[in-house]
Amino acid sequence: MTSNLMQAVRIHQYGGPEELRLEQLPVPVPKPEEVLIRVHAVGVLPVDWAYRQGLMKEHVPLQLPFISGSAVAGVVADVGSRVSKFRKGQAVFGRASQGACAEFVTTTVDTLASMPPKLSFREAATISGSATTAWMALFAHGHLQPGQRVLVHAAAGGVGSYAVQLAKWKGAEVIGTCSGDHIDYVKWLGADTVIDYRTTRFEDRVHDVDLVLDGVGGDTLERSWSIVRRGGTLLSLVDVPSTERAQQLGITARFSNELAPDTVFQQIGQLIAGGQIKAPVGREFPLHEIRQAHELCQTGHGRGRIVLRVAD
Repeated sequence: MTSNLMQAVRIHQYGGPEELRLEQLPVPVPKPEEVLIRVHAVGVLPVDWAYRQGLMKEHVPLQLPFISGSAVAGVVADVGSRVSKFRKGQAVFGRASQGACAEFVTTTVDTLASMPPKLSFREAATISGSATTAWMALFAHGHLQPGQRVLVHAAAGGVGSYAVQLAKWKGAEVIGTCSGDHIDYVKWLGADTVIDYRTTRFEDRVHDVDLVLDGVGGDTLERSWSIVRRGGTLLSLVDVPSTERAQQLGITARFSNELAPDTVFQQIGQLIAGGQIKAPVGREFPLHEIRQAHELCQTGHGRGRIVLRVAD
């Protein structure tokens, strides 16, 4: 590889993991309002395979071919003429606006944050789309308060692992659902009660919760209505709950998908660096094994967040 070429994973047509192609491309040049990042780690999110398969094309059309991924951590290699927020050589993390699965990416700076000294690249790559999603759901939409009771579905997953910890950090009582082989892990994250959804119906064990965070949808969402106390909140990361039903039950229900500002990235990074919460890094793959990473992510049964190693 010459100095002006890089490796990048692009998608030329919608489809399965075989559409992820590792290619050589010119290193991009940042526009005046952009930075160029030397990528060290990338988080693999469920939305990444949804984009790859074309499931999001009606809502978020992307011009083919496009570079996969968005959750990035690396070092600023160059800055555009209008950028004053970051400097060359600075370690940053956040959400890349033009794809993340490449050795170098350009991005606008509004969703980037400076990395605290004790935060690793692999940890930082788990924050965008996982910790930020949990933060916005719990605090911006759920208005979680100390002492409240929270039920987190898919508590062992990328978002759920952070939601359990952030809710405990806030002072809430946390109940998590997961499969039996992840029970010890969810307890380790700090959940007060863990329910194996394969053997126990959560609605038989839990009632009158203040907040439900649902990352599963379908039947799990339907069964969650009955356990929310009047005045409580039901948030879904995958489905749009019925507003009419919410009004009838006297609760708040909404689809939680708001993107986080850079201040939230910074707050979460400081919490991890300070040891107040843990970055739930699950499996790690090198960039050239991105197909295997997508296949694992698509099963929906992983633990924590999958990370791609791009540079040491």
